Amino acid sequence: MIGLYAPGDSVVHRLPAGPKLVLLVVAIVAMTVFARTPLAVVGIAVLVALLFALARVSLRVAVAQIRPVLWMTVIIGVFQVLTTTPARAFVVCGILLVSVALAALVTVTTRVTAMLDALTRALGPLRRIGVDPERVSLLLALAIRCVPLLAGIVHDVAEARRARGVSWSATALVTPVVVRALRTADAMGDALAARGIDD
Repeated sequence: MIGLYAPGDSVVHRLPAGPKLVLLVVAIVAMTVFARTPLAVVGIAVLVALLFALARVSLRVAVAQIRPVLWMTVIIGVFQVLTTTPARAFVVCGILLVSVALAALVTVTTRVTAMLDALTRALGPLRRIGVDPERVSLLLALAIRCVPLLAGIVHDVAEARRARGVSWSATALVTPVVVRALRTADAMGDALAARGIDD
């Protein structure tokens, strides 16, 4: 499943959530600043693949993490080729895919509750200026949960259309996806309101 925790006892799994999140941010910033050549991006991609292997995450699960952003990467790549150079397009798309893969590695090896606890502690000092760390953590939890949920809705709609033998159409795909997403969001809002989280 996309973005869902995969239980394990690897070194990556045992690393606390806080340091993993910090390392993720540092790694993405460092890649953006220092990865300037296709060779550098390939080297980083190999390191990320080794991290997945170290975490004992299956190839199927690893590939599933980046599949949802492949179409967007293709669009960005074409735009970059037309406006810059193929080498630059490779670097930009490579950094995007590697960043998504790194973020996915964190989510599949770290429980959401552990990440939210770490974020709540990190945001604790902001209480002095009126920020509610618990609500920020709830917002992040909903965002994390909605990414695989939305990807699942798109997959289900596409599979249903394929099973009926319906020809491909962007409008015919988007409309049921939007309807199902809105219904899901409405149900989620009702559930939050029922628990007193409505302001």
